[in-house]
This record gives sequence, C-alpha cells and structure tokens, in this order.
Amino acid sequence: MMNLGPVLNVTDAAATRVKELVERGEDNVVGLRVGVRTGGCSGLMYQVEYAQEVKPFEETIETGGVKVFVDPTALMYLIGAEMDFRESKFESGFVFNNPNETDRCGCGESFTIQHD
Repeated sequence: MMNLGPVLNVTDAAATRVKELVERGEDNVVGLRVGVRTGGCSGLMYQVEYAQEVKPFEETIETGGVKVFVDPTALMYLIGAEMDFRESKFESGFVFNNPNETDRCGCGESFTIQHD
C-alpha cells in the first residue's frame, strides 16, 4: 500500500505553537486534537482542543516534537489541508488552508464543503 503522507500538514509555526500550548496545559495533555463541528454561517467550523488521550481510529501527526491528532469524524474534511499559525498585531490563531473548502464565510470562521 502506498503511503500518501499525513492527512493534515502541520507547518513549523503551527508545531511551535502546539508545543507552547501543550507545555502550558495540564500534566495529562498529550497533544492537540483537530476536528470539525457544525456551526457558523457557512455550516462547518474547525475545532482545536487539548487531547488527553488518543481516540480509536484517530490519525496522529508527529512533527517538531509534538503530536496533533485528527478526530476520525473530521478525516474526510481535512485530507490534504494545512494547519498554520499566524500572529498579527491584533489577533493570533490557527489557520487552515483546506483545498476541500468550496466556500468560506466573510469573517473566515466557518466553511462549506460541497458533497457530490
């Protein structure tokens, strides 16, 4: 079977931020979990939370000395996406560059994926 690489590409900036967050988290935090939930004006929103354990069937991405887990229910939405971290004078946060998105709301908080 051919290995196509990780489901989600984590940039160096995102890995650095994940490491900072995990180090500040509680003792039982093993990484960050990325998922997708319903919400926002376009229907779907990215969700990032502390992971205290590895869930069954979860994809694990290890990079820069940290672990990012992809919730199994979000795999089909995140294949080929990139998780980045951006910081500006007024805001900072994880940013997702996702080729699966077909539309994004004006504020950038939610997105749509067209199903055939």
